[in-house]
This record gives sequence, structure tokens and C-alpha cells, in this order.
Amino acid sequence: MNQFMFATGIENSYPNIILPDGKVKRVDEMEKAFHYDFWEEDFRLVKETGIDYLRYGPPLFSTHVGPGQYHWDFTDTTFRKMEEMKITPLVDLCHFGVPDWLGNFQNTDFPHYFAEYARAFAERFPHLQFYTPINEIFIAATFSGQYGWWNECLSSDKAFVTALKNLCKANVMAMHQILKVRPDAVFIQSESSEYFHAEDPSCTKLASFLNQKRFLSLDLTYGYPIRAMMYEYLLDNGMTREEYHWFLQNQVKAHCIMGNDYYFTNEHMVHANGSTSASGEIFGYYVITTQYYNRYRLPVMHTETNMIEPNSVNWLRKEWANAKRLRRDGIPLMGFTWYSLIDQVDWDSALRADVGRVNALGLYDMNRQIRPVGEAYKELIKQWKGVMEEEKFGLHFNYY
Repeated sequence: MNQFMFATGIENSYPNIILPDGKVKRVDEMEKAFHYDFWEEDFRLVKETGIDYLRYGPPLFSTHVGPGQYHWDFTDTTFRKMEEMKITPLVDLCHFGVPDWLGNFQNTDFPHYFAEYARAFAERFPHLQFYTPINEIFIAATFSGQYGWWNECLSSDKAFVTALKNLCKANVMAMHQILKVRPDAVFIQSESSEYFHAEDPSCTKLASFLNQKRFLSLDLTYGYPIRAMMYEYLLDNGMTREEYHWFLQNQVKAHCIMGNDYYFTNEHMVHANGSTSASGEIFGYYVITTQYYNRYRLPVMHTETNMIEPNSVNWLRKEWANAKRLRRDGIPLMGFTWYSLIDQVDWDSALRADVGRVNALGLYDMNRQIRPVGEAYKELIKQWKGVMEEEKFGLHFNYY
């Protein structure tokens, strides 16, 4: 594959949250952004912007309706249209939530049923090659099992480790099942790229621990041998030796592109009382992605970034400059993504406040009118697409 992947995405998060009155509600970002009503228009805007690659997936919670039971109507219609329009989906199969019948990420049956779903999808759409089986595993496990914000709404290391191992196992099992249908499938692990800064010398030990913890989702997915400190942490919080060794024996790293998401909120300050807070951009995408690349030595894709207006255009230029610098320095960067196509809703509260507040983060607003960052991204693609594809960073996998 020699084509550089300029991409965007249709935001399709769908975690469950607990409302102030104690009721549980499903947050469906595609519904909030009116994608179900305007999906044809949204696909037209993708092409109008000059974009060929779209991070997109069916809503798992309404598609996988029971063991071996699937409702494909909306999926068939939308994926058929993308094929007609020559839009290449980077298929997003699980985005922060599961169907109600599966409960949440504490359910040890989740990996089995999700792998079944991934195979059923691949068999239905055998022409598709690019997949993100599970989006941002570290964030899904942290927000659901550690912070108590989504889904199981638990706040403990044990709940985090349980969610983490179930998500990672589901991710790996899904890749194996897709490969049985499409042996040349390529998996783009869209993962949040984090860093923790020590506010003063007393915080160094905790910052070091958190800077190892941030790698756990990719360590398990890629079968990377972790340090003793992290191994003990996993075992102390419910992972068995056998479960850990399963990841070492079942990794499919040879088919993977490491997707690194970077936002202004991805860096954190560690305080003396053990708390953390957002630090803003200190190192930036170039430095942090280089750390991830040096660990895993995989091709890289910038799979998510955005910034709210009026700072979005400057942020796009900064992120693109970081991406180009990575590539000039010999790191095989395969693509770049502004996320998402349409403005998002309630992400200023990490989806916890269901108030319908529009966040001006998209290439287009809710009325499907282009934003300044959309114009800037359109021009960037026009200027750089041919240049990036002339550079010799073809993607070659050793299939087995």
C-alpha cells in the first residue's frame, strides 16, 4: 500500500452513562449529530473535502442484537454507498460500548461474542481490508473501570484490569477471526497517546508508574513483554499468569499499524497528593508518538485529533507539522486524521452530561456547512497528497 491515508471519521461513540436521577442512558453520538438522517450528505462531504478514507463503523449496540443475531439493514445500506462512492472505510467495530444484552466490559463473555461479530461482519463485507476492531482500549477501560464514568461505572484497579484484559482479548480474537476471512487484513489500533509529567520530585515514582500503565493496552495487544512492576500490577488486580501468557502466544503484530491519537488533553500533570490534571501540550505529538514507535517499531498513523474553534486551524497546522517531522525522521507514518467530519456533542464533559451541547470540533457544523478547519484541511490534502505518496514508505506485511 503506497497511498497516504488522509482521513476523517464519523464520531460513533455509544457508552452507557448514569444520569443524575440514577437512570442508565445510552449516548449515541451518531444520533446526536443527526448522522442517521444525513448519512448520504455526510458521505458526500467526505468526498468533497478530498478524503478517501473514513473511520466508520456500524453501531455495535443496535447491530449485534443477540448471540449470533445481527441487524444489518443500516450497515448494508451505508457500506454499499461508500463502495459506490469509492470511500475506503477504516472499519470501527467497537467504540466505547457494548449491546445491553452483554452488559459491560466486566463481562468475560464479551471477547467470544465480539470475535463472532467481527467474523460475521468480515464475511458480509469480504472486500474490506482496514479495521480498527476496538477503538481506544485504554480510554474505554479507564473511563469505564477506573474513573466510574461510563458503562460499568466502577472505580478500582481491579475493575480497570478486568475491563482492559477483556477489551484486549476481544481485540486480538477479532483480528484472528477477520484474518480467516481476509488474510491480508490490516488492523489500525487507534489508541490514545498519553504522557504523565511529575509536578515535583515527590511525584516521580507515580508518574513513572502511570507512564508504564499507559502502554498496557498495546503491550497486551502486541504481545510486548512488560516490566515486572506492570506484571505485578496486573496479577495483583485479577489477571492470571495464564491470561497474560495467552497474549504473548496470540499476538498478530505483523498485520498492524499503530494508530496514535493526540489531543490537547493527552498530557497530564501528576501532583503530590496523587491526583492528576490536564497539563496541556508540553511534549506534543512528535515526542510522544516517537516514544510509542520506539517501543513497538510498527508503522504509525495519526488517527485522531481536533481542537475547538477558533483555535482549530492553527492546531491542524501544528499537528500536520509534527506528522511531517516524524516522517522526515524516518518513522513510517501512513496517514493523518482530523476527527471528526461533523461537530460533536457533549464531549466537553466526556459524554457524561447529556445536555446536547454542540462542540465545534468538526470539519463541518451541524448544518453541514464547512468550518474554517474544513477549508484548511481540504487545501492541505490538495497540496500534500501527491507529495506524500511520492515518498517511499510503502506498507509491506509478512503474512502468515
